[in-house]
Amino acid sequence: MIARLVRLLAFVLVLVGASSARADGAVANGPRDTPLILEPASVKIPALLPDMTEKHHGWLDLAYPKSIESRATSLVGDADSFKDDVAAWLGQTVLDHVEVRLTRSQEDMNALAPAGYPPPRYAVGVAYPALRLVLVSIREPKTAEATNLAEVLRHELAHVALFDATHGRHVPLWFNEGFAIYASGEHPLDRWHTLWNATLSKSLLPLSDLDKSFPEENQQVSIAYAESADFVRYLLRDDDRARFGSLVERVRKGTAFDRALSDAYGDSTRILEYQWREDLDKRMSYWPMLTGSSLLWSLIVGILVVAYVRRRRKAKETLARWEKEEAEEDRRRAALVEVRADDTTMLVRQSVPTVQHDGEWHTLH
Repeated sequence: MIARLVRLLAFVLVLVGASSARADGAVANGPRDTPLILEPASVKIPALLPDMTEKHHGWLDLAYPKSIESRATSLVGDADSFKDDVAAWLGQTVLDHVEVRLTRSQEDMNALAPAGYPPPRYAVGVAYPALRLVLVSIREPKTAEATNLAEVLRHELAHVALFDATHGRHVPLWFNEGFAIYASGEHPLDRWHTLWNATLSKSLLPLSDLDKSFPEENQQVSIAYAESADFVRYLLRDDDRARFGSLVERVRKGTAFDRALSDAYGDSTRILEYQWREDLDKRMSYWPMLTGSSLLWSLIVGILVVAYVRRRRKAKETLARWEKEEAEEDRRRAALVEVRADDTTMLVRQSVPTVQHDGEWHTLH
């Protein structure tokens, strides 16, 4: 009976995770939404598309299609709050200036990307920290579902912030991606499920294997993302928050990452990883679950099913609302063009002399 409940819970968690398009997209195709640019001064950034407009908000330049203006401008407040949070975590002044371009599709992202540096095919967002540029699509490239714009934007801004805080010096890929995932707060259930499975099956990956690349196999890259984010969480615990800032400061000044981590925390990366795994074992241990009552299991499964259904419903409702808004905007523009055309016709008629004869109007030539 208990084994059945365990399998059922795992199945439900998989369902919940399946609705997370950003994670699935990135996981299925490999990481890196921060293309490396060695000579930013030589890179050409394309002009905005004809239907796009800009909003300047201090440190943030926001460009977007006119038809999604309400969605775009609603991001500004969240971005301001996030800027303050991420600066506190990193212990540095970051995000002095960033240009964010929101796009309707993957094709538009390609058109707005720097020449020679297209976004990955799976990406719903991409950051170019050296160029102070972020691109985000309002739709998932594979499913065409509505993107969680605030969440994706936080993820990409976190990459830029980390680049700012370290002056662009090398940090391991697990640290870069782990910080972005932790900072954005994305998909906690998916990550918990992945870590739980990996812990019980003893399939966690050594951090040393995740320095410059992630695995290509789907399940392993899921584990790489999940454990990277959780190890960053471990480093950012309340008691160690100042040490995290010290780590970033040391890297900023040119200390190699492993040495900076050891100096800031008083232990080597290897020992810190061992301590983190022990902490993870305690949190993910299946013994408390197996000794729980069947009622508790039923409640857990029920909550997860409800969360899955609500997430899917919300995504569909959001997409439907967006389509309605865009259709209304298109109708408004078409009506405006028609009015302007009528005005032009009237002006032309008024500018030509006419006379009335026998009840009919005649144009004078």
